[in-house]
Amino acid sequence: MFTSLFRACALGLSLALVVPAGRADDKKDEKPVEPKVGDAAPTFQLLNEFGKTWSSSDHFGKKWVVIYFYPGDFTPGCTAQAKAFAAAMNKLTEKGVTVVGVSGDSVKTHDLFKKTHTLNFTLLTDEDGTVAKQFGVPFGKGTTVKARDAKNQPLMIDGKPYEFERKGTAARWTFVVGPDGKLAYKNTKVLPADDAKKITEFIDRANEKK
Repeated sequence: MFTSLFRACALGLSLALVVPAGRADDKKDEKPVEPKVGDAAPTFQLLNEFGKTWSSSDHFGKKWVVIYFYPGDFTPGCTAQAKAFAAAMNKLTEKGVTVVGVSGDSVKTHDLFKKTHTLNFTLLTDEDGTVAKQFGVPFGKGTTVKARDAKNQPLMIDGKPYEFERKGTAARWTFVVGPDGKLAYKNTKVLPADDAKKITEFIDRANEKK
């Protein structure tokens, strides 16, 4: 009996050692994705603020598409960035440009953020950072957010200040996908209030070269 037990324990120990080693090897084989300008844009599907699927295949290769990753809804820098894009949307639309903002916030929070600040472009939810990672965008831990309204006062819902949990936080990076479906622009050091202006200027220069 003792011999059988010893053999079983030995076998169990052997398996315990093998499984973690395999997982460690898998992690070593993983390489970070770092798409560069000129590469084909990663394709993806995400839910928008209405809970409907937004598919990159419906837009890539047909028009200019701005994809800006941002830390989250209702934070000062992200609000300034979103408002700047909202103010520039008429000009961008005339130039045949689609703009989407992507963060780790939920569909519900995106909808509330869009309504609170009268945003006129699409917001996509990437709660686990899958799409951020496809673009090489750093994606970290989530946090608790205290939402603020258009007058920078606590946003009240049902008579209470609205707070929510963000599952994950993306870095503030902006990309532009050209009409050929390739990455035409990549900015990893975005200044929130200047992002829309820089994008508009970039697309103007690109269109002049055609």
